[in-house]
Amino acid sequence: MLSRVVNGCRAVGYRRVSTQDQADSGLGLDAQSTAISAVAARLNLPLVQTFTDAGVSGGLALEYRPALLAALDALAAGDTLIVGKRDRLGRDVLNVAMIERLVERKGARVVSAAGEGTDDDGPTSILMRQIVDCFAQYERAIIRARTRAAMAAAKSRGQRVGRIPFGQRLAVDGIHLEPHPEEQAILREIHWWRARGQALITIAEQLNARGLRNRQGREWRPSFVGQLLQRHPAEVA
Repeated sequence: MLSRVVNGCRAVGYRRVSTQDQADSGLGLDAQSTAISAVAARLNLPLVQTFTDAGVSGGLALEYRPALLAALDALAAGDTLIVGKRDRLGRDVLNVAMIERLVERKGARVVSAAGEGTDDDGPTSILMRQIVDCFAQYERAIIRARTRAAMAAAKSRGQRVGRIPFGQRLAVDGIHLEPHPEEQAILREIHWWRARGQALITIAEQLNARGLRNRQGREWRPSFVGQLLQRHPAEVA
């Protein structure tokens, strides 16, 4: 790991966990914070702020990850974006490549607390980063394939599997799904605001200001609004 002092330069941290349960427990986020702080101290850089995408999949496009966008916006020339592991940037090779290019254009760089080829920009380090990114995407694909196989097996046994999608509810027969009127109304409102160019954080603030809560009874977060827009790109019922 690099050990140098860069006058006038700063460190910006970025954390991400994929599920809301991980976000609520704080375990994964706490470990990432510790790793990020340790790297900033070793590089002798002031850690000015750490941005967090809680309950956000690494496969989501950049536009649905408001904290990462804010972290990129906070970077200045000479700054360092620190992550606990490189897969926190994402689990899609193209998305991660785009993120790294955006960091480079700001005159900044990415450093992983786990190393992973981020110590320098030599040919070997670049190759290591590319391998790590490919394995992160591969791991995500394997998990999804196993999940689909398990769900298909359960369905063949007549079992209902998976969570009920937002906007739907279980019908009285306990088997089929039907539209959830209140959640469908929220989805329509989210699409209405988005069609008028509103940012994810603004939409979440609008919903919270009206006292609306998500299915778990919590306030709306920009990341969840983004996930719903990606999962429900078309007009809802």
